[in-house]
Amino acid sequence: MSTQNLLVELFVEELPPKALKKLGESFAETMLSSLKAQGLTANSSVISYASPRRLAVQVGDVLAQAADKPMSQKLMPVSVGVDANGNPTPALLKKLAALGADDSVINQLKREGEGKNETLFLDTVVAGAKLADGLQKALEETLARLPIPKVMTYQLADGWDTVNFVRPVHGVVALHGVDVVPVSVLGLKARRETSGHRYEAKKPVISIRDADSYARQLREEGAVIAGFAERREEIVRQLEAAAAKEGLKPIQDDALLDEVTALVELPNVLTGRFEEAFLEVPQECLILTMKANQKYFPLLDANGKLTNKFLIVSNIKPADASAVIGGNERVVRPRLADAKFFFDQDRKKPLESRVPGLSKVVYHNKLGTQGERVERVMAIARAIGQKLGSEELAMRADRAALLAKADLLTDMVGEFPELQGIMGRYYALHDGEKAQVAEAIEDHYKPRFAGDELPRNDVGVCVALADKMETLAGLFGIGQIPTGDKDPFALRRHALGVLRILIEKSLPLRLFDLVNMAFSAFPKGILGAAQTDVEMFMFERLGGMMREQGYSANEVEAVLCMNPARIDLVPLQLLAVRAFTKLPEAESLAAANKRVGNILKKVEGEVPVDVSPTLFKEMAETALFQALGEIKPKADTAFESGDYSASLQTLAALKAPVDAFFDGVMVNADDPALRANRLALLNQLHQTMNRVADLSRLAV
Repeated sequence: MSTQNLLVELFVEELPPKALKKLGESFAETMLSSLKAQGLTANSSVISYASPRRLAVQVGDVLAQAADKPMSQKLMPVSVGVDANGNPTPALLKKLAALGADDSVINQLKREGEGKNETLFLDTVVAGAKLADGLQKALEETLARLPIPKVMTYQLADGWDTVNFVRPVHGVVALHGVDVVPVSVLGLKARRETSGHRYEAKKPVISIRDADSYARQLREEGAVIAGFAERREEIVRQLEAAAAKEGLKPIQDDALLDEVTALVELPNVLTGRFEEAFLEVPQECLILTMKANQKYFPLLDANGKLTNKFLIVSNIKPADASAVIGGNERVVRPRLADAKFFFDQDRKKPLESRVPGLSKVVYHNKLGTQGERVERVMAIARAIGQKLGSEELAMRADRAALLAKADLLTDMVGEFPELQGIMGRYYALHDGEKAQVAEAIEDHYKPRFAGDELPRNDVGVCVALADKMETLAGLFGIGQIPTGDKDPFALRRHALGVLRILIEKSLPLRLFDLVNMAFSAFPKGILGAAQTDVEMFMFERLGGMMREQGYSANEVEAVLCMNPARIDLVPLQLLAVRAFTKLPEAESLAAANKRVGNILKKVEGEVPVDVSPTLFKEMAETALFQALGEIKPKADTAFESGDYSASLQTLAALKAPVDAFFDGVMVNADDPALRANRLALLNQLHQTMNRVADLSRLAV
């Protein structure tokens, strides 16, 4: 059966830009999925189109009618459908009539099963869905499943009926090859006419010739680049070309690029300028106001410093663009002036003078105010500073923690919450604070996201750890634990941030100590006993982090089941375990270790610890004892020096004596003294083998 390409377009009023990309992808994917489920297309290609005023999809190789399908219809038990004489009962005749069949098919009925379970079946052929019906169903399913951020209710042209959609729809195009498919949706019937660009189109109405000419006609006649990805690439090309012309580079921001792509149908990049006096304001403020409020792309010099030039992505291409550029320059100046005003006003008041005001800002109804929280973070930061270095580090961490949240009460952060911490650093430097303290104010939020940089100095490390641990302790302590995909307080991100800092900064801090520091900072009676929950939560995140780095589940489990005190050493332990698994003796030793563990678990009471060589009866006992005497000191020395790989590699020499022991020695001997001595020997072996990791977890 021949196929043709199918095109479907919804022509709408301007769609929400931040949702356009997902709307376009969902429209295409759901349409293809529905058509495929109805047998109207097989392994078809799909092209998604999404612009500010249209959602469209082209599906390749679509049938005019799906192939017929054989179907076996279960009717009823034979005892119900056939009487004692073998004739059909009224119930069977009624059922057949309901299915559109008559008594002529009775002899064609099949019987399956035996006895009381014998059942009648009717084999029929179901006609394949016609494209008009299938597309109608696909359209309705697609619209119902669109990820619409907020539904709009609007009236249809008749003035009476209303429908719900993301924005009012003014036209539907449905073409199978050159033919219009007779479907209707949202009160509109399909046709072949659509509209192009509001101002740049060559003609107000574009008649689409066939499904394959859609994108080309929109480009040539409608001045519209219909494809989201194609339009995005064109914007990138123009941005880079315009920036290169100025000897500069545009700021990189994928989210802004996606949003601008969703705002224009025919991108035209222009260059604007503002007064250099505004560059006295921190560039983060200027960049944010240009991006967030005006959707401009600020231009940076080779050193990453902001210049007084920016790029505008216009939706029109006038012969003389000076009016467009001038208009945008006039619009941006008040925004930059506001930023300069906020910056100047904020600096009139020292950052420290804002700290008392935090006592009036509620942090959490069960955890008090931001002022109380600052005191807790200060206490934790001081304790971490003392653990990591000296009293001087503790004092600077205390100072940075005191000022870390003060910029929340500044005008600039009130206008742009994204600048919290960043503005605190600028204001601290202006107030004469030490550079380490100022940097720590900005850095204590880091890492903000996966791959983000870490605090740049020790003071920042102390405050960042303190801030995150206070959050984890407080929220776990009042029962606000993440469940499923719900994590409103970003506790997973906080935990991963702590782990990254500990590991990547190689900090000699015990997780147990960190957790206790955090819980100790809270007044008694506020929190429940959730210390263990926090530790388990951290280890779960650590396990996921290590698996993402390529370690197997067994390798990770072998290390983490030991509850390592120092998180910074876990990667070294994992490297050692991986190297151990490549030894020819590894598999045998892991299996033996598992066997030893199982034997020791079954011991009632305390496992014996003292080994008496005078009780040995077998040569294998003596050989294992002597091997342990030689190997254990070497393995322990390597372990204590942090050379975990060498510690595990040393164990390879135990394979032969361990194998001989299990081949020739009965551990559970009848003589209690002999049994206890052998268990003590195995206990010593178990402790020697499992300092770096539980090797039994590596057994297949």
